[in-house]
Amino acid sequence: MINSIDGYLDSLKKELNGCDSATIQDALSDAEEHLRTAIDQGLEESDKVVEADILANVIEKYGTPDETANAYRDMEERLKPAFARPQVSSNKSIISRFFGIFADAGAWGSLMYMIFALVTGIIYFTWAVTGISIGLSMIVLIIGIPIIIIFLYSVRGIAFIEGRIVEALLGERMPRRSRFTDKNVKLWDRIKNLLTDRSTWSGILYLILQLPLGIIYFSLMITLIATSIASIFAPMVEVLMNVSLIHFGGEMYYAPLWVLPLITVGGILLLTISMHLAKFVGKIHGKYAKALLVSE
Repeated sequence: MINSIDGYLDSLKKELNGCDSATIQDALSDAEEHLRTAIDQGLEESDKVVEADILANVIEKYGTPDETANAYRDMEERLKPAFARPQVSSNKSIISRFFGIFADAGAWGSLMYMIFALVTGIIYFTWAVTGISIGLSMIVLIIGIPIIIIFLYSVRGIAFIEGRIVEALLGERMPRRSRFTDKNVKLWDRIKNLLTDRSTWSGILYLILQLPLGIIYFSLMITLIATSIASIFAPMVEVLMNVSLIHFGGEMYYAPLWVLPLITVGGILLLTISMHLAKFVGKIHGKYAKALLVSE
């Protein structure tokens, strides 16, 4: 028999063994919030009611750990991320799979993420460095401690927002709700939990690393796409407008006519490879984001 909320959460975590870590975090947060809220309401209504009796009634309505775990498994099957990566059919030819990348929503989502990662990287890095520098510089003063605590809580909020962006564009399942904070826990215990939580410090690391990653992603994709588009349309410009896009030493160089179709084909191939690369990088970054932003 389950006699405490912690016991229920432990049992639920065991029942969810093998599920996605983001699913487990959401399930535990939902269950804890529901159970604690119901118990608090029950205790307010009657002082004579024992907490264990209230918990038993709440579990009867909410569901046992195995029932809750099964409900979350069923829900996960129905609610896939928008850009979740489906299994590629092995019946298609290599050429179809290669050029079919342009019809893959996940590839376009990854491309968008890599391009805009520079903007989010600048914002995350600036916030992390500013928060750390101000907090540490004022640690000797009383005001420095609340600044650090507020900054650490803000990291959780930013990590949640980034997780929603990752799921929306990269198709990687991330937490869909913020983590539950029990208001009955003493302030010092909250701070201690915040400081000892691995995801707090891994979240800061993620914010800092997002800037160099964003620079790499943006530079790589913009260079590849620009080169691909230039290669595709350069022969047309040279033939129709008698203008070469190749300039060196103040002079224009024209490619032979038999080379022009090869340049166009090369540009199409490079653009296709760039889309495959974007999808691959997006998949890797999604796993990396989950490892740093999802709580154990």
